[in-house]
Amino acid sequence: MEKNKLTTGKVAGIIANLVIVDVDGPVSQNEICFINLSGVRLMAEVIKVLGKKAYTQVFESTRGLKVGESVEFMGHMLEVTLGPGILSRNFDGLQNDLDKMEGTFLRRGEYTAPINVDQEWEFTPLAKTGDVVKAGDWLGEVKENWIGHKIMVPFKFDGKYTVKNVKTGGTYKASEPVAVLTDKDGREVNVSMIQKWPVKVPIKAYADKPRPYRLMETGVRIIDTMNPIVEGGTGFVPGPFGSGKTVLQHALSKQAEADLIIVAACGERANEVVEIFTEFPELDDPRTGRKLMERTTIIANTSNMPVAAREASVYTAMTIGEYYRSMGLKVLLLADSTSRWAQALREMSNRMEELPGPDAFPMDLPAIISSFYARAGYVYLNNGSTGSITFIGTVSPAGGNLKEPVTESTKKAARCFFALSQQRADSKRYPAVDPIDSYSKYLEYPELQEYLSENISPDWLGSVLEAKNLLLRGKEAYEQINILGDDGVPIDYHLRYWKSEVIDFVILQQDAFDKIDASTPIERQKEMLGKVLDVCRTDFDFDSFEEVNPYFKRVINVFKQMNYSLYQSGDFKKYESELDAIINERKAA
Repeated sequence: MEKNKLTTGKVAGIIANLVIVDVDGPVSQNEICFINLSGVRLMAEVIKVLGKKAYTQVFESTRGLKVGESVEFMGHMLEVTLGPGILSRNFDGLQNDLDKMEGTFLRRGEYTAPINVDQEWEFTPLAKTGDVVKAGDWLGEVKENWIGHKIMVPFKFDGKYTVKNVKTGGTYKASEPVAVLTDKDGREVNVSMIQKWPVKVPIKAYADKPRPYRLMETGVRIIDTMNPIVEGGTGFVPGPFGSGKTVLQHALSKQAEADLIIVAACGERANEVVEIFTEFPELDDPRTGRKLMERTTIIANTSNMPVAAREASVYTAMTIGEYYRSMGLKVLLLADSTSRWAQALREMSNRMEELPGPDAFPMDLPAIISSFYARAGYVYLNNGSTGSITFIGTVSPAGGNLKEPVTESTKKAARCFFALSQQRADSKRYPAVDPIDSYSKYLEYPELQEYLSENISPDWLGSVLEAKNLLLRGKEAYEQINILGDDGVPIDYHLRYWKSEVIDFVILQQDAFDKIDASTPIERQKEMLGKVLDVCRTDFDFDSFEEVNPYFKRVINVFKQMNYSLYQSGDFKKYESELDAIINERKAA
């Protein structure tokens, strides 16, 4: 075969957006091809090769496509273009810039450049002539919004290179070479601000060191206090429709301790995605005082793309996250909802007549989900800096069934499980994360236990476990009261239930529309949990169960006023004193 000659083929079969192609040369798994439809080129990806037949999933509608149409294979996998200019943008799953597309409806076969290669950037060199570098090393920096965007040695470079020269500080186009490297054979290679990465091959050019386990503060008490996630960790949020998955992700986007936010909007395009497009540009960033969109990139499915295209969006989002992680940044990647991605896998698996697993999902669904979640994490870069991707996905189980295959498969991969409860959502207890069903496996890690002990309090873990136990005991008491009636159980059952309600209302519930209560620093969480547990440990004296309900409602009301007050302000201290007085009213002698 002649060098650089591309493989071609002919359409041999069409099953919706699965197109079978007879090829005249070699093709690779995940290779990109373009199918000709009356002059319109439709992008597709090879998902299976059998002999001289390539099975491809097409990222467009195949309506009107006929057997015999020509196909051209591109010789590379599905890839993204990376460089300055990605932030504040809205892309589809193939990294087409949605803002550049014209008209209300997207035209089939219309692909737009994700980055303006002619845009000029103020370049500052970080490397110098004579430096020995390898893949991932930083050559220079430009300011993308207010983020220091590193210009790196392309990750496809193998071995060590020597910097022959690097541009001095100044303004250059993104496509211009900013450095010249020489390999071990003396060949020169130009490096610009732009590079391409395949989306389904994780980049591995990092130092091999043990990772630290550090709490990633989100400002959401039910996560930070009860079920913490670590920097570079993984978690997922399953829940039925309307239970608050998208709202919780919005809160995490605004409040979490992250440099960049990447949103893979692979869910229901009629509501969640529209909400993200309309709300994110208007949201103020409490961390910087600027607009949240300045440090956000949105990858969204579009209505004209088939279900299979949802698979591309999550990989595109993760690859962009890996790129920014290589700059030493903390990246928060949110996917809403990965159930749609799993449905895309199911659809293509069924069309290829593969052996089905539970609920007709692919047999290897757990392995696919696990390998994707494994791409998140905390890394050491070549220069000793660190970067991380913290990944939190949402799952939309049919009918809220948390035993269905996607939820069960994700449970095996993610370390944090934030189960949303329809009952809590219906009773307006937001965030509607179920405190009994949810968990964080990171609490079992000795490294995180040591971190919490040193940075929050030596008895912090014990306090958290005590609160969890009180919530469980309170749930049991509530069930007994429901069965036997208020006067059919001892007063102790009422006390147990209402003490758990104090934890629920003060720690678990949070007002996302209040400027103070929307985000709670960990120091404040520590003090409030301590105060709540002091109440729960107190022995109270009541003559009848009728006195318990109004008393604890007063306690909860004062606590909630403290949550709405600036920490350690005059109002905060006033309510603190009022709380102490109420406690002493009924404190047992």
